[in-house]
Amino acid sequence: MSEAVSVGLVAAVGGVAIALQSLFSGVIGEHVGILGSVLIVHLGGLVLAGVLFFLRGGDLTGWQGIPWYAFLAGFIGVVIVGCVSHAVPRLGLGNTLVITVASQLIVGVLLDHFGLLGAATRPLDPIRGAGIGLLILGAWLAVR
Repeated sequence: MSEAVSVGLVAAVGGVAIALQSLFSGVIGEHVGILGSVLIVHLGGLVLAGVLFFLRGGDLTGWQGIPWYAFLAGFIGVVIVGCVSHAVPRLGLGNTLVITVASQLIVGVLLDHFGLLGAATRPLDPIRGAGIGLLILGAWLAVR
């Protein structure tokens, strides 16, 4: 199996995990509220990450070389779970995912175009611009 195929499969598993996590955090949020959902999701993640880290011999010696803004990832995770916990029961899982995926792709293209926050620079050409336009149109059609 080529590296591109195996990496693509890993990305697809990540997409499935995002859909399931979104659904589950919405269900949890309906029972304990958004902040309760955020806490439960992140405590579960902390436990699993800790177990995997120690079982697989994780190494944090390079932590000092991490750019300061990358440490915001945990805070952003709280925002993600909170927003999804709020949106899924109100918009439905499909609509929530359409909106979140479309916004991820738009921000990703902008980060790539300008090479911001350590992203590899990949200019926005007319074809990619048209793709983003179609993405926005598709997201609008999907949620209306």
